[in-house]
Amino acid sequence: MNGEHWLFTYEGFEPGKEGLREALCTLGNGYFATRGAAPEAEADETHYPGTYLAGGYNRLKTDLAGRVVENEDLVNMPNWLPLTFRLEGGDWFNAQAVRLLEYRQVLDLARGLLLRTLRFEDKRGRRTRVEQRRFVHMRDKHLAGQELVLVPENWSGRVHVRSALDGRVVNGGVPRYRQLNCKHLRTLVTEELDAETLLLEVETVQSRVEVAEAARTRLYVEGQPAKVQRGLAVEEGYLAHELTVELREGQRLAVEKVVALYSSRDLAVSEAAMAARHAVEQAPARFDELVTTHVREWSHLWRRSDLDLEVAEPDHLHTSLRLHIFHLLQTVSPHTIDQDVGVPARGWHGEAYRGHIFWDELFIFPFLNLRLPALTRSLLRYRHRRLRRAREAAREAGFRGAMFPWQSGSDGREESQRVHLNPRSGRWVQDVTWLQRHINAAIAYNVWQYYQATADTEFLYFYGAEMLLELARFWASMARWNPELRRYEILGVMGPDEYHTGYPDRPEPGLDNNSYTNLMAVWVLCKGLEVLPLLPGERRDELLETLELGQEELAHWEDVSRKMRLVFHEDGVLSQFEGYEQLEEFDWESYRARYGDIQRLDRILEAEGDSPNRYKLSKQADVLMLFYLFSAEELEQLFERLGYPFKPEMIPRTVDYYMQRASHGSTLSGVVHSWVLARSDRPRSWKLFSEALRSDISDVQGGTTPEGIHLGAMAGTVDLMQRAYTGIEVRGDVLHFNPNLPEGLTRLKFLLRYRKHMVEVEITQDKLVLNSRWPAPAPLEFALRGQRHRLLSCETREFPIERPPVSLESELHGAGP
Repeated sequence: MNGEHWLFTYEGFEPGKEGLREALCTLGNGYFATRGAAPEAEADETHYPGTYLAGGYNRLKTDLAGRVVENEDLVNMPNWLPLTFRLEGGDWFNAQAVRLLEYRQVLDLARGLLLRTLRFEDKRGRRTRVEQRRFVHMRDKHLAGQELVLVPENWSGRVHVRSALDGRVVNGGVPRYRQLNCKHLRTLVTEELDAETLLLEVETVQSRVEVAEAARTRLYVEGQPAKVQRGLAVEEGYLAHELTVELREGQRLAVEKVVALYSSRDLAVSEAAMAARHAVEQAPARFDELVTTHVREWSHLWRRSDLDLEVAEPDHLHTSLRLHIFHLLQTVSPHTIDQDVGVPARGWHGEAYRGHIFWDELFIFPFLNLRLPALTRSLLRYRHRRLRRAREAAREAGFRGAMFPWQSGSDGREESQRVHLNPRSGRWVQDVTWLQRHINAAIAYNVWQYYQATADTEFLYFYGAEMLLELARFWASMARWNPELRRYEILGVMGPDEYHTGYPDRPEPGLDNNSYTNLMAVWVLCKGLEVLPLLPGERRDELLETLELGQEELAHWEDVSRKMRLVFHEDGVLSQFEGYEQLEEFDWESYRARYGDIQRLDRILEAEGDSPNRYKLSKQADVLMLFYLFSAEELEQLFERLGYPFKPEMIPRTVDYYMQRASHGSTLSGVVHSWVLARSDRPRSWKLFSEALRSDISDVQGGTTPEGIHLGAMAGTVDLMQRAYTGIEVRGDVLHFNPNLPEGLTRLKFLLRYRKHMVEVEITQDKLVLNSRWPAPAPLEFALRGQRHRLLSCETREFPIERPPVSLESELHGAGP
């Protein structure tokens, strides 16, 4: 796994871009993550070191202009990075205070290492070479380490090294949150364990999560233990070893810092500080030994997860895709399986969205389902553990079943804010995004897709079925009968668009008959009815009795699933919500001319005293999400069930209508729009895919990525390559292929997990090759463009691919996967 497509490289030091680099160069292992800040850096306008424990939340209240605001945040844990130096008679190293002769930072994706090389000249003309390596260990989730190598090029003398643990940190990584209380930690212990080892233990002030870090620092000159003068500096929440060593010109000083991080949330641990101390004591003596085992574990992950591809013209595509896979695997890894955590929208890479879990699972799970399904199972258990809280929320809102929150954190309560700050106007405005009840359809969809990909009957019997039934019950109770229309309606919600929060002439928030919400509710009801016959009789009876679910209620589900209302424009286009067609058209050209970047039109309009509620526009895909999640065949079945005509031309017309009205104010928007065009307009799809691929790398939203990556968009681009362009779909106990690679992609190869099969898939412009890699108890049932085939255990089969003509029919059947 060598070569340029495995290296994500920055040349030169650019202070204004350090925040972005720190987010994109974050290292993690699914248990904790540390931003790619320089080890000498402190939080300021240039740098923001941050270390985040998966699921490490804390709740604080703030009195804000007479209003008490309460927020639960992902906590910035003690900074284990501080490792810096100064030359005798000089200042502690600062890249902005010396003359840099060379500066290079490399994220080695294959090996999971962050590398930094620099040469500098100080005010006294002393030239020095510095090389740094860092890892967050992928095999031993509690360990991390960094190495500093310093070589004097034209001088001899003393070097002073400082290695510290800093618990004085606060949550300050998101400027718009800085008005809120941000001090989440109190210090419990600062202790020097021995001449090489420091211990710091803190506790979150509300959730009482104890976090301990132990750091061991060793110095070597020319590979041999160095003669060191030692000192200790201790402050409240901070302690450091200060070490001095003599160097001659050309000698190589290596400083190796190994850190163990434990928390009171850990399993099989008596006490966090005791465990951290023991782990450092037992860690291998030398840095390279840890690197070897860390790199080996990454090679195992990449073997299962990589996308090997060839493109007609060399570009950034391959490296960018691997960067996205890399961050997925750092956020949710095999270490996630034993933890009670969800998958946060912004990864464990920063403090944006406060580390909360939204609907981004919808874009993340497809990759995991077909690669590392045990991770999906674990993350779905996060939802199931919060089912009781979801039942309470439904009951409090006047519904039945389970109503999960739009934003979830530690315990499953609704974490969405009721006000948010518009940085453009400086005003706090009402936030009603908690009305996005469609999260309850996304969770059901994720449960069903996991089951389809794995046939994990035990999960379905004990967790999945209960969730599906309670979510179906919620949607049935939310639907209201309209006797005049003789249809059920869902009122007072928000769709995925997010720009539209209500009607211009209605004081209360919420929209009526959002098409995405209504049709997803029908789908959930269908799956609720479908799951019962899949259960063993005894388990089915247990669930029906436990949930007090009788035939009368099931008959009501059947009725709602056949009589839900959908709203259409006069020309047959599916309306985003009731009343959408009567809104004003938006002057896109004028606003682009005035503002240039209009992705966040909601903020622009609010600053002008206006509102998106007045216009036909969208932040991201709403109606088009239906074509992202479902094939045309599945949509046709749903429409027929509801008694609505499903005309072939409806899909391309609907796609074209809403694409003209999207500002792409979410990084997810380009993913969905690229997907729905994957067959009908491949060049345009490829262009949108390429833009989505660069959205975080280029920070297209202007300052959001430094606060945390957009994990859903990253996963979405990988899934576009994995499923959209291959036409892979898991449906009806069959693995479907319908390949249609874009012109610029000449070959695609990857491993795929489907139920008990491991299959190597290779697709070119003219052939599909499937290689069964594992012995399996039964042949793989799959379909190529609708024609059924079988693949025997350890068999290889090759099929020619004939490119279908572009027609209305191909557009219709190409809207889904």
